[in-house]
Amino acid sequence: MKLEHLAILNEERAARRAVVLVTDLETGAQRVVREAQADSDPAAELIEARLRSGKSGPAEIEGRAHFLTVQTPPVKIVVVGAVHISQAFAPMAKLAGFDCVIVDPRTAFASPERFPGVPVFAEWPDEALPRIGLDGYTAFVALTHDPKIDDPALDAALRAGCFYIGALGSKKTHARRVERLTDAGFTEADIARIHAPVGLDIGAVSPAEIGVAILAEIIGVLRRERRRRA
Repeated sequence: MKLEHLAILNEERAARRAVVLVTDLETGAQRVVREAQADSDPAAELIEARLRSGKSGPAEIEGRAHFLTVQTPPVKIVVVGAVHISQAFAPMAKLAGFDCVIVDPRTAFASPERFPGVPVFAEWPDEALPRIGLDGYTAFVALTHDPKIDDPALDAALRAGCFYIGALGSKKTHARRVERLTDAGFTEADIARIHAPVGLDIGAVSPAEIGVAILAEIIGVLRRERRRRA
């Protein structure tokens, strides 16, 4: 591998951006394709499929054997709200291979005892989120049902380009949320990125079932939709 290619790979890894190293198995020639440039590459469809799966593998490009080495940032899930749903959700997310953190300024809820093995930030979102970092490989979920906590966090998630943004609440609750976000300067297209009510519509009723619905929706967006580009 050329040093210039290695430098690009390291640069993209540090910036939490996806990249693919395309190797011609017959000639050994290589090129690096950043995710933001994938659309214009001759093998765009193959590269984007690999980026969606996050897996490396062989591919035929213009009749020649190639290997696509995929480098994607680890997906993290940031949950605002140390509630019963997040207690059920966090172990599921970890089991599925995702890093998960909990943010909630209410110290009675945000405790290590309620979330064993999960990083918990007993702070307001505007204090915790800049340190945690939100980006195009972050899924964000707001579960407190308290506008004083959820709204600033949703503001940060929308501005950061999180690939998934979900918020708990009924259609009536979300309608009021839309009004507040509109007053804050967000466009209709911005607000449409929020999945609300959060989670797939599977008729979930218990905290654990709602957690399953949220995790399934996150995985569906990650693997099927191209919202990861910030």
